[in-house]
Formats: sequence, structure tokens, C-alpha cells
Amino acid sequence: MSAALITPDWIAVDWGTTNLRAWAMGADGRVLAHAESDDGMGKLAREGYEPALLRLIGGWLEGRPPVIACGMVGSRQGWCEAPYRAVPCLALDTLRTVTAPTSDPRLSVSIIPGLKQAQPADVMRGEETQIAGALRLMPNYDGVFCLPGTHSKWVHVSAGEVVSFQTFMTGELFALLSEASVLRHGMQGEGWDDAAFETAVSDAISRPERIAARLFALRAEGLIAGLTPAAARARLSGLLIGTELAGAKPYWLGQRVTLIGAEKLSAAYASALALQGIKAERLPATECTLAGLALLSPQTLAAQ
Repeated sequence: MSAALITPDWIAVDWGTTNLRAWAMGADGRVLAHAESDDGMGKLAREGYEPALLRLIGGWLEGRPPVIACGMVGSRQGWCEAPYRAVPCLALDTLRTVTAPTSDPRLSVSIIPGLKQAQPADVMRGEETQIAGALRLMPNYDGVFCLPGTHSKWVHVSAGEVVSFQTFMTGELFALLSEASVLRHGMQGEGWDDAAFETAVSDAISRPERIAARLFALRAEGLIAGLTPAAARARLSGLLIGTELAGAKPYWLGQRVTLIGAEKLSAAYASALALQGIKAERLPATECTLAGLALLSPQTLAAQ
């Protein structure tokens, strides 16, 4: 269903694996409207991208505003591949976007490239835009950004550049273990137990090599010791996040850390870091995404 008739100055798009999100932006940086669909990269063939976008923002295109897009839309399986840029580098280079092929004359779509790291091998798409936005919101920031999610990123930033980063599949592991493994039988519901989470974080950080055994203990305790689903879910999360923190220790130990993500997940990471004496700052993911995409807005480019 197309968005309502609006005349934006430009359009911001975050196109992920699962969802497509778009914002109609005014010249003063205000969000005039927001629309989203489940037409993510994971369900589209290459010829399906333009129709999916038109279904969502067709009512915004009368003035032919430029569309600035980030995320998996620029992947090899996306609309148009935007080759990775190698770190160390600026999070976003306004001269390195890729123009998507379109047939509708109202559409002009610029895609932001992701970042790559040779050793150890790593890549990101979409997060680079959030990092650029965070640096716009926090000028002269030196330290570490943590972007928790399906694939959590730890990113070292210095002098305005992304120096290095590391990805952890923590969110995907939680989904797989809680929904598709033997542990799923004890994970029903959405309950939570703060004490169980904090204990699991501490256990995992101190002995990360015991993660596989501690995971099965969740199943065993559910069978013979009455472990509740709320405690089981919290402990599973704590074990996985704690193991991530153990692996990411060179990033956060003694560093300024800022979390960029959804409120609930960022709060869990902030709690886990607090147990290690780290008081993390927090920024909302959407705010950072829009601030990053705005670096390619007509007003920003004209001012350069």
C-alpha cells in the first residue's frame, strides 16, 4: 500500500534483510512521514526492488526527491551491489555511493557502501551509516561503538575514522537456540529474570570456554530443578552476551563505550557492561540511521 501524498525534500531508506523502512524528510531535517513493509532483501529478487520501493513511497515522489538508502539493499544479493570500503576509513564517504538502476523517472536512488576488514575478515552493511550518524551527534568522539543485534558489532573509532571492528552472531545464536534447539522446550513466553541474567553474564565472562556445558544445563535444570522459562531465557541471553563480552574485551576494557541499538537490547548490554565497571552511553538506532543518511541530503551536500 503506497504512502500518503507528501512532498519531501529527500527520502531516507534503511533496507535490511527482513524489513524496508522509509522516511519522508523535510528541508529542515524533520521527519514528515514514516512507512515500512516486510519487503526485505531476503524475500526479493533483483527485479523486485524497484516495485517494492514504489509500493511504499509512491505517494512521496511527485517532486522527484532523491532517495538515500543504506543496508542490505547494496549487498551482492541486493538491488545493486555497492562494493565494500576498506577500514581504516571514514564511516561514510559522500563520493562513494552507487546509483541503483531504475525505470521510473521519478526515482533517483543512491546506495551507501558497507565496510570491510581484511584481518580478521569482517564486513558490515547499514551499521556504517549508524556510526556516521552517531559521530554527527557526538562530534570528536574517540572510543568504541557497540551495535547489538542479530549480528552485534564492536567498532573502534578514532579521529573520525573506523579503525577496526568485530562481529559476533549473538542475536542469531539466541534466536536459533531459543526457537530451534532442544532448549526451546524451556523458553516459552516473554518473561525475564534480571538476577538470572546478571549471574549468567558473570559466569560466561569468567569461564567462556564452558559455554556449551552451561547451555545444556538450562535444559537439565528445566527438567529436574524447576528452572522457570523466564529465568531460562534470561540466562541464555546472559550466557551469550557474556561470552561476547569476553571475546570483545580488547574493545571495551578501559574504553569509552556507546551503545547504538533498540532500547530493550541496549539496556541488556548496558547492564552486562555495568557488571564489568563500564558505564556505557546510549543512542537510539533510528536516530543514528537518519543522522547518517542526512549526510547525503541535498542541504548537507550543498553546504560542503
